[in-house]
Amino acid sequence: MGLHAAVRGEVGTAAAPLVLLHGFGGSSGIWTAVLRHLSPTVPVLAYDLPGHGHSLGADGLGGAGRMAKAVAADLAARGIERFHVAGHSLGGAIAAILALKAPDKVASLTLVAPGGFGPEINGAVLSAFAFADTAAEMQAAMEVMVAPDHAISGEAVRAMLAARRAPGVREALGTVLKAILSETTEAGEPRQGTLPVEDLRSLPMPKYLLWGLEDRILPPGQARSLEGAATIRLLPSAGHMLPEECPQEVARVLAAAVGAVAG
Repeated sequence: MGLHAAVRGEVGTAAAPLVLLHGFGGSSGIWTAVLRHLSPTVPVLAYDLPGHGHSLGADGLGGAGRMAKAVAADLAARGIERFHVAGHSLGGAIAAILALKAPDKVASLTLVAPGGFGPEINGAVLSAFAFADTAAEMQAAMEVMVAPDHAISGEAVRAMLAARRAPGVREALGTVLKAILSETTEAGEPRQGTLPVEDLRSLPMPKYLLWGLEDRILPPGQARSLEGAATIRLLPSAGHMLPEECPQEVARVLAAAVGAVAG
């Protein structure tokens, strides 16, 4: 089964389209509010990653590396040879791998609270988010993923819980989570694998990094690893879910990214 992508505009035109990659347990829908603030002239492919959304049964289930291969293969099948890429959380790690593997194809790289920039990660909350059985459990997990003053609606909780109950979803997320939390401390605490940051720093394309200063999933201090090599924006009063918490700010950075390099 191939990957599903929500497509906006003529992605096969000469202009490099913008490829959007969501985070763990999410879907392409996380970019909806961001796209409202981004010019409709920007062609977009917003993917559902393997094991998520409409790509539940797609090839590539596993860690960021396997997912990056699946996205690259799908882009090639669509005849897209050059593109801008932006990713949130797990999607950020995937976007970074795409840029590392094929820097000539990536016009710009935008990382939104990306995974892989340090071993620290709140694995307990990610596990609760994946396997919540009740609305109370889901709400508790989702509340940690945003800034303390950002409200989580009952509608959002119910929708996420309903998605988890679809056949095969929890099993797929369990496979992905195991790949993300690939390391442990001596005390047995889960840790994520890390990307080759020095290689990322030397990539030639424009690089942008956004992080919420109240992120309780991935420490915002991990942003320091790209200081001097990327345009960095640290957002006060924002948690981990920047596409939902600060869609206008995310769209502003994406607009700068796609405008920085001609397709």
